[in-house]
Amino acid sequence: MVCGGFTCSKNALCSLNVVYMLVGLLLIGVAAWGKGFGLVSSIHIIGGVIAVGVFLLLIAIVGLVGAIHHHQVMLFFYMVILFIVFLFQFGVSCSCLAMNGGQQEALLNSAWGMLENKTKMDLENQLNCCGLLDVPESQAQFDLDVAHCTALCKSESCHTCGDLMLTHATVALKILGGVGLFFSFTEILGVWLAVRYRNQKDPRANPSAFL
Repeated sequence: MVCGGFTCSKNALCSLNVVYMLVGLLLIGVAAWGKGFGLVSSIHIIGGVIAVGVFLLLIAIVGLVGAIHHHQVMLFFYMVILFIVFLFQFGVSCSCLAMNGGQQEALLNSAWGMLENKTKMDLENQLNCCGLLDVPESQAQFDLDVAHCTALCKSESCHTCGDLMLTHATVALKILGGVGLFFSFTEILGVWLAVRYRNQKDPRANPSAFL
């Protein structure tokens, strides 16, 4: 059967949702692994990653069940939610690619301020650094972070964590933005497949049945 027919659309939509399920399970597994090995101790970070993984898994299950059974209502909600996710992810990905050095520093300061002290200490120990950025605007917070720092370099001379992070931030943001942009287009592909498949008639169904 030529691609574009009922069976081809069904198989393509099922395959795409299986990929989404695997990505969701991977996110959940990586978050659990990071918590188990003590790489990140913040329950907010772990919970956020797991929530994204569970959400993607649930959406993929809805799409897969809807594709297998040609369920009109499930396919409708699947394509609406996937389109909303596409808009959000596309915007975030473009923002990552367009972010300059000053914006990266401001974002890093904001994120650092929301972290728990235990998470900050974990990062300092992993990166072997102390404090975020030694700048007048946040001098008091920097001095406090250095006082609580337990990194090995403290006995000698430590780099600031902000400098180490910003060194790789541009490359990391380009990778994140590129990967996010790529997956956002797979989501719009999923929406297109769902719309196309939803409007096709099952050749095995009763010809007089109403779709």
